[in-house]
Amino acid sequence: MTSPAPLNVLFLCTHNAARSILAEATLNHLGQGRFKAYSAGSQPRDNQQPHPLALEVLRRAGIATEGLRSKGWDEFGRPDAPPMDLVITVCDNAAGETCPYWPGQPATAHWGYADPSSVTGTPEQQLDAFRQTLLAIRRRLELLVNLPASAVDRLALQDSARALAKD
Repeated sequence: MTSPAPLNVLFLCTHNAARSILAEATLNHLGQGRFKAYSAGSQPRDNQQPHPLALEVLRRAGIATEGLRSKGWDEFGRPDAPPMDLVITVCDNAAGETCPYWPGQPATAHWGYADPSSVTGTPEQQLDAFRQTLLAIRRRLELLVNLPASAVDRLALQDSARALAKD
């Protein structure tokens, strides 16, 4: 018996440099083959590099960072893009923007997190902001990956993802 194909999850944020990158890497780390995560932004960083502090907190948490890059969400609207099962906005700016049409009408949810890159202060305070954001994202993703199969089937996925936003 073959295992079912993983559910494709796309995390959206404006710049695809911090929160969505943290979510992508963390879900791929925790996903146990049930999930395949991607991330993108409406206005990705020009140099296509995630925020250095996002990469640092991921590495310190033992989460792989290879291949992570800032990308535009139009990449995932192309005919050759993987079909998404769930699209989650992780910043309030992206939640309010008009998103492109996603083939297959995936489930959608909004999980808002404060932008850790907007924190000023000492380098340690800035790193701690990224660490706290990673912990908050990880807690929610641990709940997602531990949902029973019936809660993540294609029909129940949107309700499940939106309910996790309330935790």
